[in-house]
Amino acid sequence: MNHSYTLTLVFAVFLMVDLCAKLWLSGRQIRHVARHRDVVPPAFTDTVSLVSHQKAADYTITKTRFGMLELALGAAMLLGWTLLGGIDTLNLSLRGWLGTGMAQQLALLACFAFISGAIDLPLTLYQTFVIEQRFGFNKMTLRLWLADLAKSTLIGALIGLPIAALILWLMGAAGSLWWLWAWAVWMGFNLLLLVIYPTFIAPIFNKFKPLDDDVLKQRVTALMNRCGFAAKGLFVMDGSKRSAHANAYFTGFGASKRVVFYDTLLAKLSPAEVDAVLAHELGHFKHKHIIKRIVGLFALSLAGFALLGWLSQQLWFYTGLGVRPNLSGPNDALALLLFLLAVPVFSFLLSPLFALLSRRHEFQADAYAIKQTSSHDLSTALLKMYEDNASTLTPDPIYVKFYYSHPPASERLQRMSTGVLA
Repeated sequence: MNHSYTLTLVFAVFLMVDLCAKLWLSGRQIRHVARHRDVVPPAFTDTVSLVSHQKAADYTITKTRFGMLELALGAAMLLGWTLLGGIDTLNLSLRGWLGTGMAQQLALLACFAFISGAIDLPLTLYQTFVIEQRFGFNKMTLRLWLADLAKSTLIGALIGLPIAALILWLMGAAGSLWWLWAWAVWMGFNLLLLVIYPTFIAPIFNKFKPLDDDVLKQRVTALMNRCGFAAKGLFVMDGSKRSAHANAYFTGFGASKRVVFYDTLLAKLSPAEVDAVLAHELGHFKHKHIIKRIVGLFALSLAGFALLGWLSQQLWFYTGLGVRPNLSGPNDALALLLFLLAVPVFSFLLSPLFALLSRRHEFQADAYAIKQTSSHDLSTALLKMYEDNASTLTPDPIYVKFYYSHPPASERLQRMSTGVLA
């Protein structure tokens, strides 16, 4: 059995197993949430109404069912792009038109992104203007949605094409260790993006104004000083023009760090609860979770580029995934595309590990927040946010282990009440 046929068979099997496992998990989630829809969990009977609980259940079930459709379509598209010859046809067409130079390779990446995005558009529209609208979360107009689409497409092209061109050039000009240089460029770009995103990119989509509530500003500043944390500014983002969901986050890196509150969050939480939510975010920095995740990204990316460096030289890598490589010219864009499409299929079983690490970080951040504020304020804030975002209180335990980056509300509140968080 040759390597090409083996890869084809293994890829097809993994793709089927991946799809079936994800559909099975989604089915479990739907059944579990539906089974508990009509009864509020005992721990929440005094704080969550049956109406809110049922809305969260219906929202979760609807989103999960829609996600199953997305999974099936995604698997079909992946099969179409690879083993059924989609990328091969696109590559040969562009090669006949543009030759085998850099222009053809960039055109291949751009056309793939454009076609994939166009296929996803109806799903995105349905999710925003049907599902989110039905449950009262969508605040976007079609005009704003189209403006966001145009902006994101333009920014993606202005940033993505030069980076892609540089990596493709390195693949062809930097010798056998091109992957090491490409990894360094990719990591440098990601770090640069952390610095420039808050100041130059985010304001293209949303308005950010300084926090003007003097009482809240004093509380937040005192909390940050107490925690030994400095930020470039405290800002309020007009999240309400797109969604009723509420949130708060840190953005930026180094001296460019900012604290950003959604206007929807400030409208729903008391100053003490805002303090508790902010203390939770500060906990991530105190425990160096952000640095750890960046280091983890560095390591995984290095391994990925090294693997790509080897696979890009193997003829069976292309033919095994349904592509006829160019034997007299570069195949660097093909290698990039095939690698990015194939890796998620083989890495699905890593999802529970990453989700577990993320949930542990959340518990540690909760523990830090309680030390700086109070468990009562954090508990009430979390309950409001869970209820406001229609997050189900009764997710399927196995689904949680695979997908949840944040612990379910029941686990977080139980640990807060017992004091066992980290």
